[in-house]
Amino acid sequence: MSTALSSIGRPAGTKTHGTFLRAFNACWQRIARYFVHRAAIASLCELDDEALRDIGIARSQIKGAAYGFVTNPNGARR
Repeated sequence: MSTALSSIGRPAGTKTHGTFLRAFNACWQRIARYFVHRAAIASLCELDDEALRDIGIARSQIKGAAYGFVTNPNGARR
């Protein structure tokens, strides 16, 4: 009877392994995204005002542009 009961359902510990990996992966992706945004901000800050104007952003819009919140007059995101 004990073998029949153990084959019916999965042990409780196996479900948490996948949940932990998904949570860890989500955390890791968020950290990686943060560093990508910081690198983009640093790169844009190094540009002079003329280069920023060529791109179509002002110095005050650098952080928003790095996070994708700056739109052009046509409404498309940059």
